[in-house]
Amino acid sequence: MESLISMFSYPFIIRAMVGGIVISLCAALLGVSLVLKRYSMIGDGLSHVGFGAVAVASVLNAAPMAVAIPVVIAAAFLLLRMSESSKIKGDAAVALVSTSALAVGVIAVSTTTGMNTDFYSYMFGTILGMSESDVILSLAVSIPVLLLFILFYNKIFAVTFDEVFSKATGVKVGLYNALIAVLTAVTIVLGMRLMGALLISSLVIFPSLTSMRVCRHFRSVVICSAIVSVVCFFTGIYLSTCFNLPTGASIVGVNIAAFAVFSLVGAVRKA
Repeated sequence: MESLISMFSYPFIIRAMVGGIVISLCAALLGVSLVLKRYSMIGDGLSHVGFGAVAVASVLNAAPMAVAIPVVIAAAFLLLRMSESSKIKGDAAVALVSTSALAVGVIAVSTTTGMNTDFYSYMFGTILGMSESDVILSLAVSIPVLLLFILFYNKIFAVTFDEVFSKATGVKVGLYNALIAVLTAVTIVLGMRLMGALLISSLVIFPSLTSMRVCRHFRSVVICSAIVSVVCFFTGIYLSTCFNLPTGASIVGVNIAAFAVFSLVGAVRKA
């Protein structure tokens, strides 16, 4: 308890908690739809695009987030369009865009002094990465993301499970797929500073897969994913601070443990 209280005496811990919790919530909610639609790897692809955009912005002395957000949103639309194409499907489109963006980022980094601390934090994340402006930006963007998800919950539910039926009933499937893609892109960029480009997709994938081990209804999976995501994030930050571990890796490690526990519970319930 003393270590927990002392942890919150540090301003950077509070910033990481506030920014990380809202990002975790957004990632968990969107992750349910992405996993069920088999678009789960889009988070990994967009994170690589985000790193490439940040690298180029840093070389040009531009604001990283101001450049990364519109670039990653554009990439999300590109991936959506490519996935709908008969020539390039799903995972191939993600691999094509992500590797291209990562290559651009590496080339951009190589033109400077190399992999400095700032680039390292964008790759693997750091608890020290969240500044006050990052927290304000996270809140300013994450709250609308959560509100949009709640507002269009029924439409997102319909599009997630049956696009053909949704289209037949007059739902603008393309619009809601684009909405999910844009919200995911924004969430990925916001989480890169804390989790790193290589690990941020775990916030999208793990909570929903973990919840699906024990929950069977869309609403219960969404609620459980949000709870699991926040608890795992908080626990990961705590372990990272107490044992001086990498922030992103610690959070992923806790998510892996939660997935194992939920899988065991699910197996026992079926037995």
